[in-house]
Amino acid sequence: MANKENFGSKFGIIAAAAGSAIGLGNIYRFPCEAGANGGGAFFIVYLAIVILMGLPLMLSEFVIGRRSGKNPVGAFKALAPESKGWGVIGYLGVLAAFLILAFYSTVAGWTIDAVGKSIINYYHGLDKDTIQGDFNNLMNESWQPILSEGIFIFLTAFVIVKGVTKGIEKYSKILMPILLGILIVLCIKSLTLPGAGKGISFFLKPDFSKITGKVLISALGQAFFSLSLGMGCLITYGSYIAKKDNLTSTAFAVCISDTLIAILAGIVIFPAAFTFGIRPEAGNELAFVTLPMLFNQMVGGYFFCLIFFLLLTIAALTSSISLLEVPVLYLTEQLKTSRKKATIYSAIGAFVLCVISSESLHADTPLKLFGLNVFEALDTFSSTFLLTVGGLLTVIFLGWKMKKADFYDEYTNGGKVNIGLRKIIYFIIKFIAPVAITVILITQFIK
Repeated sequence: MANKENFGSKFGIIAAAAGSAIGLGNIYRFPCEAGANGGGAFFIVYLAIVILMGLPLMLSEFVIGRRSGKNPVGAFKALAPESKGWGVIGYLGVLAAFLILAFYSTVAGWTIDAVGKSIINYYHGLDKDTIQGDFNNLMNESWQPILSEGIFIFLTAFVIVKGVTKGIEKYSKILMPILLGILIVLCIKSLTLPGAGKGISFFLKPDFSKITGKVLISALGQAFFSLSLGMGCLITYGSYIAKKDNLTSTAFAVCISDTLIAILAGIVIFPAAFTFGIRPEAGNELAFVTLPMLFNQMVGGYFFCLIFFLLLTIAALTSSISLLEVPVLYLTEQLKTSRKKATIYSAIGAFVLCVISSESLHADTPLKLFGLNVFEALDTFSSTFLLTVGGLLTVIFLGWKMKKADFYDEYTNGGKVNIGLRKIIYFIIKFIAPVAITVILITQFIK
């Protein structure tokens, strides 16, 4: 514990935690989920979940991580040494992070492929059908996606090996502000397109009749995925937060940043989708077909296309760094493996599973689980089960197992920070969040 690294600055904490949350979950997955679940109906449910449950859950994980100073598995064992069963929450988090990293790297490989095509100005002058056909062909190739995925995982491992301050914090502080600036520029352009009005209306105007059990569970899964909840990342990062830092302001800043990026991504994607005749529920095509079409309409489109896909790769990298750090910290602390070996083992394992995930996207794939290809199965299982169940057990642990005095002590930095919301936050963690998550989970089984 004495030699454990901490984040070096307040901005570094926020940049790293926001980097974990902000990534493909916002720019790629959020528009896909919103498009498939009624647009505005999904958005309003998602926003409510972030405010009412996302923030308290994030604080819960920060508290558990900093209080214990350990990895997710070690954290629950340290805080409840007499009840070994609680350690299963940590194992669920490590498993979730590993599985998410596998299919996440598959998508990140597509962004690296898009960077390469942007460099040679491949998209210039192409129509929607050609770009869409090219993307479909990529899904059925083997070596090109695998090469891109390998490069991405290597880059992730490169940062992790360098440690917390010289790796995770350093790169997060540089990359995240740049991504925000580019997104704002793209939003301004997207709002000038002919389909902007219809796209914004679809995205931000809720039709409450479309709120179903499926929308609720999808919004919950997306909120957990986007905020990095239930996957051990925030417990891991919480263990690196110094005792003097304010957890509440950090969590607020991360939630606001994450939601802002998701909103900006929707404002970029949906006007362009309606302008170019792409269905809002089209999924992968929203990012990898819609955006190249948008760039073709822009002055300086070559530059913005290149820089956007490069930064999308970077955003994916800041998230994958937090995901890989979870099993690495587990191996180094629980199994006493060196950081270098733990990184190599975790990266190789993730790459193997990533290859299987990528190959399962082929049209004639035999790689299926429960009727879904492996890519879809990993996504569905992790986001709608592992994350939500892990989050549910986390709030139960903090609200009903951990002493209230210990929570207040850690939350207020030993009484040095006067936080008026602490009773409300604790009430939500103990009573509201467990019931709400349980109800939403049950709705997925009700037709």
